[in-house]
Amino acid sequence: MNRKIILFTLVALSTVLLLSFNNSSSTNAYTLIYYRYMNALTGEERDLLDLVNSSDLGNEAHVDKISEAIRSCRNRMKAADFWLRYLEPVSYKKINGPLPVEWETEVFEKFEKPYKREGAGLTLAAQYLEEPGGNKDTLARLIREAIAVMPVYGADSITRNLKDHHHFFLCNRLFLLNLAALYTTGFECPDTAAIIPELSAMLGATDSIYKAFNESFPETPLTGDYLRLYRSMQVFVQQQPRAYSAFDHFTFIRDYVNPLYRISQEMIRRYRVASRSMVDYSLSKTAASIFDKAVYNGSSAKGLFLRVKDTAVLNEIDRVGKLLFYDPILSGNNLRSCASCHKPTEYFTDIQQPANLRFDRKGALARNTPSLINAPFNHLLMLDGAHITLQDQTLGVMTNPEEMGGDAQQLLEKVLSCADYKKAFTRLLAYTPQEPEITLGHITSAITMYYSKFSRYYAPFDEAIDGGKSLPDDAIAGFNLFMSKAQCGTCHFVPQFNGVKPPFVSSEFEVLGVPADTAYHQLSPDQGRYKVNPAKETLHAFRTGSIRNGGHTAPYMHNGVFRSMKEVIDFYDAGGGAGKGLKVDNQTLSADPLHLSPKEKEDLIAFIKALDEKIVFEQPPVRLPRSKNPALNRRKVGGEY
Repeated sequence: MNRKIILFTLVALSTVLLLSFNNSSSTNAYTLIYYRYMNALTGEERDLLDLVNSSDLGNEAHVDKISEAIRSCRNRMKAADFWLRYLEPVSYKKINGPLPVEWETEVFEKFEKPYKREGAGLTLAAQYLEEPGGNKDTLARLIREAIAVMPVYGADSITRNLKDHHHFFLCNRLFLLNLAALYTTGFECPDTAAIIPELSAMLGATDSIYKAFNESFPETPLTGDYLRLYRSMQVFVQQQPRAYSAFDHFTFIRDYVNPLYRISQEMIRRYRVASRSMVDYSLSKTAASIFDKAVYNGSSAKGLFLRVKDTAVLNEIDRVGKLLFYDPILSGNNLRSCASCHKPTEYFTDIQQPANLRFDRKGALARNTPSLINAPFNHLLMLDGAHITLQDQTLGVMTNPEEMGGDAQQLLEKVLSCADYKKAFTRLLAYTPQEPEITLGHITSAITMYYSKFSRYYAPFDEAIDGGKSLPDDAIAGFNLFMSKAQCGTCHFVPQFNGVKPPFVSSEFEVLGVPADTAYHQLSPDQGRYKVNPAKETLHAFRTGSIRNGGHTAPYMHNGVFRSMKEVIDFYDAGGGAGKGLKVDNQTLSADPLHLSPKEKEDLIAFIKALDEKIVFEQPPVRLPRSKNPALNRRKVGGEY
């Protein structure tokens, strides 16, 4: 298709969008402002495309003019962002995709293969404009693709949402979550000088949306308390420095965003808001704080016992799960248990070595033992995302010849040879009608329920951000750095500080260029996500883990190469592996140095330690259930290695 045909098609599509908006039979204030914002964005995108097509990228003045036009267009986009992300998140990636290519596995599609999403739009256009020797056609394509998806927002399947209040409160909930997690970090705004001005403009535009909504839906309005606090937040942002590195992210979230979220959740329940979107799949209607551990559901800890509510039954599952966690009967040689590598007193990891011994004791495993605490707040498990449930992950380790070396059928037989286990699981069959016979699923579900309860605890930071307690100044300064200059918050998202960002339906993977040794002689040979989903973007990519409890879970990175937080921060400060001179063609971490001062690094460490949770650990079981096979009764609590 030649350029004239492409341009004609785009003009036709945009015209359809405008006609759809202007001829709407619904003329209330809320509908009209939706159409006005969408038309304004479409118009600016078309003007930007015309400017690109008439410019010379070799002319500095032309480039500056395009850059200014992109900034203006971004403000139009931010005005409509309230709807864009929620109503059609796939199309949004064409309007403002943060990456050229993303491989996604969302929670409601975990049983399918990862699918490829190609980004386009304003962020990528701004980044491309900064590259030397840019091609005008490539830049224009990024804008054309953004224009091409705009008619989606005029389709009946989208605009019918405007007829009632339900979508509004769900859009608003995602908006608030993104205020906490994305909008102030530079996650999708390459010009850091524009982050806070864009935020201020977006808050003003959203205030106009609020006014129009209350006028059009007087029976389900935003409350006066909400609007007063929101407008106080606007004043706070206007009074803040324009530099995002000087912005008070901590106070912004503690005093404004999080309290607004609480009021929003109250309105969602009061107005009986119902969702028709998979965007809301993981989110809770009852959690009153963004930092409530129940704010979103990750992987199910209950597995087969999902329907169990009775406290006595839950306690019995916990008892059996604990015994199994410490029982080497689950290994091929009856010498290794889950607790052999995931030591409960060491935050369910192993701080003694970069990686645990292989099952055959001949050398070490390829990867560091990750903590099991907060594992349920991921949608994909293992560092490469190989498993889609906690129970699959548990079974995978038990049957992995390099880890626990068990045989699935023999494991079940050995467990059921113990009267205590058999009696307990036989009673529990009444609660698993989907599995009328005892299976390995019962065993793995009991184990995941046991260790997942240690993910319910909170840290000093949580207590402070919820407004209940104070936090040391250096930790607050560290959080503000984390969300800005240090660029940590663009990958480790609030509230779990892992790779699960709002609306919390997928886990992200990053290529950091982790070295094989601290001298940076070579890149770690581990292919990471590539083994699960082979693509050039996934080579050496690993799931972004939580930094919670980082003060207790050294060594760090997938191979345990770094022994201290300082080494990790120095690695990021230098620009990852590429910044250290390693060849990492697909590194997603910026290779540019951060130029953090020694004091800033100390503040970051203070913040990370403020995320160490106050966990109450338990003593190991005194003894293990006896088996009718005498040879199995020599096994030791916790295993032998």
